[in-house]
Amino acid sequence: MSDRPELPPDDKARPLWSLERLRTIRENLPRGSRLEHFPLRRKLKNYSTRDFQADLRAGSNVALLDFPQGMAYALIAGLPFQHGIYASAIAAVVGPLFASSRFLMLGPTNAIAVLSLSAFMGLGFGPDEVLRAMPLLLVMVGLILIAGAFAGAAKLIRYVSRSVVTGYITAAAFLIIGNQLRHVLGYSIPPASTFLEVVRQTVGALSDTRWPSVALAAGALLLYLLLTRHARALPAVALTLAAAAGAHAGMECWFDGWQVRTLDAIAPGHWPLSLPPPDAELIRLLLPVAFAIAFLSVLESSAIAKTLAAQAGDRIDLDQQLLSMGAANLGCAFGSGMPISGSLTRSVLNFTGGARTPASSMVSGAILTVGVLTLGRFIGRIPIPALAVLVIAIGASLIHPRNIRFVLGSTNSDAAVFLTTFVAGLLLPLDTAIYLGAALSIALFLRKASIPQLKEYNFTEEGELAEITRKEQRPRPHIAILHVEGDLFFAASEIFMDQMRRLADDPAIRIFILRLKNARHLDATCAMAIEEFTNFLRASGRDLIVSGARREIHRVVRDSGLLEVLGPGNFFLYTPENPNLSTRSALKRSQQLLGDEEAGIVLLVNRSPNEDRN
Repeated sequence: MSDRPELPPDDKARPLWSLERLRTIRENLPRGSRLEHFPLRRKLKNYSTRDFQADLRAGSNVALLDFPQGMAYALIAGLPFQHGIYASAIAAVVGPLFASSRFLMLGPTNAIAVLSLSAFMGLGFGPDEVLRAMPLLLVMVGLILIAGAFAGAAKLIRYVSRSVVTGYITAAAFLIIGNQLRHVLGYSIPPASTFLEVVRQTVGALSDTRWPSVALAAGALLLYLLLTRHARALPAVALTLAAAAGAHAGMECWFDGWQVRTLDAIAPGHWPLSLPPPDAELIRLLLPVAFAIAFLSVLESSAIAKTLAAQAGDRIDLDQQLLSMGAANLGCAFGSGMPISGSLTRSVLNFTGGARTPASSMVSGAILTVGVLTLGRFIGRIPIPALAVLVIAIGASLIHPRNIRFVLGSTNSDAAVFLTTFVAGLLLPLDTAIYLGAALSIALFLRKASIPQLKEYNFTEEGELAEITRKEQRPRPHIAILHVEGDLFFAASEIFMDQMRRLADDPAIRIFILRLKNARHLDATCAMAIEEFTNFLRASGRDLIVSGARREIHRVVRDSGLLEVLGPGNFFLYTPENPNLSTRSALKRSQQLLGDEEAGIVLLVNRSPNEDRN
């Protein structure tokens, strides 16, 4: 009776193309998440008065912060300030209808705003062109996020390291600070898409500094720092802007020639609609920008949502969050908004405020809507230098020295990804920087994943495995067992085959046993490489045997035609009941091919702590 295990009935050879084969391919295609079309209905099913009171309290606190932050982020993006409030209100109402997280607050953010500014400046768009293009950009971002939600794209962010986000946010903070200095110093220069250009323009205009603007900004910054340090329960941004407006009004009465620019007032009840222009050329120009904004918003929102969910013991569906953000961006496209994402500061405030359901976000959106429709004329009293210095303070808060030290001190790969993203963010538009950082992060991941390790071992006289450090230690090495540990996909094929060919340079090794017990993700590229190596060995009178193949590996070997090349007698399946059986059978097959029952054995193995001692 043969020691070679029989193939299961469903693993027998079958036609390359058949209904069964097509069904198998379809079942193995990546699937998106099972999205809920209206999850808020389920979350409000047993909604109580106590839940509403908690959501009302949390939503009100967030709205007090959201109102001035929305204005600030619109200025960062180079848009009229009211567009930030419109976006905050729309996103706060539309997002929760489809959201998975009960804490994540959607709206304009620092990172998305500065990315928008950098991208539009890189395209050479003026203010009027930005306003015309913004609705179309929002539609594109929304559709990309919705398509990603149904495709399960949230899983892809695991391949982008935090070093990319840290480098991007640090560079964005410098650009935020640089672009707001002109408002603090009281002179007019055009916004720039790179930090280097901001520095050049700022230095050239220092002689035009207006000291009333500087004095008002300094007072606002001092008050803001005092409030954030000694009165954290109060809405520091809103109180600082109110105090700055009062101080500005007083200075105008007391001092002749006191001139500081203020925001434009909004007519009561004014909320213009917007329509995306059907412009094919504009779509072509905006497509890279839309992907960059969608990509960054996924990274930003996922990190926030997962952190808060872990603290609250919740479970979230990140693809559901993509759907929520996509819908919110589409809403902003028709309501004169701007790109939105998950806000860290507002989400944390919502969490600490005791929100029970996503309805807290809708409360915040309702308050913002009422505020922008009724209080618009008072906004015109807010001095721009005071708002700009608060934007600078918010931007500076994005620079985390501890995170930077953590990244630079971890691994060379992390440091390289961070420095590449950060330097590119200073010298190039930010959408280019995040693409470069993400590409390098993925490339380094693939490099690590594509290097299977091989170590050479030999049996001692006691039957134990010992590593061979010198070729002279090999006793009659006619058979080599190559234990593969790792992924055998296309990126690993060249390195994997180079390792095997170096061993094949030893003419004493006549039979190679490729032990695939711990191999994963064999694809066509590696399968073809194994076929080429088999043919190479047989041309010199040697052979290759496969042992320990699991069902996933066997399916690829069978369906690709590699099994026919190897021959059924040279292929042995993994047997869970006896992990060593396939290798023992392969050794017997090797001895049959050599005609030598006493052939020496060299064991090449990369053993994990739980590896069986074969």
